[in-house]
Amino acid sequence: MEKPTVALVYQAVQALYHDPDPAGKERASVWLGELQRSMYAWELADQLLQLKQDVESCYFAAQTMKMKIQMSFFELPPETHIALRDSLLSHIQSLKDLSPIIVTQLALAIADLALQMASWKGCVHTLIEKYSNDVSSMTFLIEILTVLPEEVHSRSLRIGANRRTEIIEDLAYYSSTVVTLLMTCVEKSGSNEKMLIKVFRCLGSWFNLGVLDSNFMANNQLLMVLFQVLQRDETSTNLHEAASDCVCSALYAIENVDTHMPLALQLFQGVLTLETAYHMAVAREDLDKVLNYCRIFTELCETFLETTVRSPGQGMGDLRTLELLLICAGHPQYEVVEISFNFWYRLGENLYKTNDPALHGIFRPYIQRLLHGLARHCQLDPDHEGIPEDTDDFGEFRMRVSDLVKDVIFLVGSMECFSQVATFFWKLEVQMTAGGAAARDCPYRRALHQH
Repeated sequence: MEKPTVALVYQAVQALYHDPDPAGKERASVWLGELQRSMYAWELADQLLQLKQDVESCYFAAQTMKMKIQMSFFELPPETHIALRDSLLSHIQSLKDLSPIIVTQLALAIADLALQMASWKGCVHTLIEKYSNDVSSMTFLIEILTVLPEEVHSRSLRIGANRRTEIIEDLAYYSSTVVTLLMTCVEKSGSNEKMLIKVFRCLGSWFNLGVLDSNFMANNQLLMVLFQVLQRDETSTNLHEAASDCVCSALYAIENVDTHMPLALQLFQGVLTLETAYHMAVAREDLDKVLNYCRIFTELCETFLETTVRSPGQGMGDLRTLELLLICAGHPQYEVVEISFNFWYRLGENLYKTNDPALHGIFRPYIQRLLHGLARHCQLDPDHEGIPEDTDDFGEFRMRVSDLVKDVIFLVGSMECFSQVATFFWKLEVQMTAGGAAARDCPYRRALHQH
């Protein structure tokens, strides 16, 4: 390929998006793909970003920059790295209001550059120092700080284990500075929903990398803000999801509870305050929020599983955590209880290994209630004809119930369990006529017979 003019590249981008002829679109796509693989892509993408003609051309250029840095960074001599960094920072600042997807592509390009550019020491400190006092730059600064930890383990980047370790240590060193910046953003933006979503996404990203200091986080106001958002009935769906994701990331990050005690206690107590909010979401028939709460409750139980088995009913082995999951199991939509299945599998596995009758006795009532709840979920509508296919969603759910029952039935005893639920099925069969055969085929009952 000979070096094309920037005007020709722009025409190709226009054809890609606007040519009414599918063949024309395909030709443009092939040609632009070839361009992206060439050495000319660096300069031409930079020129398109400078021209700032429209969203399509800027998006193509930003995406090209990201791809080149990810896949072909070796093409650039080290003496050009600083100029590339400064150019990208200039572009993201000038294009910050054009489109969020362009900002994200450029943020990824900057993050991937920082991870591969060993000479850029303390990149987090540099970025915060440069942009944190400019309110208009806060959006793209937080976007860079969000994708930076996410890219550390990216398979697209050609960085070795030593470099990766160096990066993680560097990010850990500046993590408290990032959290302080996020709290400042919350204080300045007040109830600005878009900013809160960005802050929670960013915080979750740093939790996921596992570099936040637990003692520092345990005393940070951001945790309080998170739970306040989740407790409020008027919280929007998008903000609720972002806050839920962040809490789940935090719980996952402290899975080794004994080494994160102060933060573990704060998260434990915070999640237990959400039961009322869950009931409100159920009353309002807000399934999205119900699913979010169930995700949080499940992650809480997963995180404190070993503590719960080791010291049930004591401290953070508080069995109210199981009560939360059983409340979710009572929701009429089976998708809600299904979220918790992995926890119940793990609990059954842990209890089976202990082989302690006294311990089994503590958890038996919870498993009995779970099994009754699952039996209700497996019930078919009276007007349902035939047996659900194993390949449809409800059929797959029933198969998963069957697997779960097999894994936890030892805690209850198959005969005892069968006698407790037999009446349930007999009543069901009396009520159902056309669906009677399907009732008899309930996976719960089938699992009991197979056990």
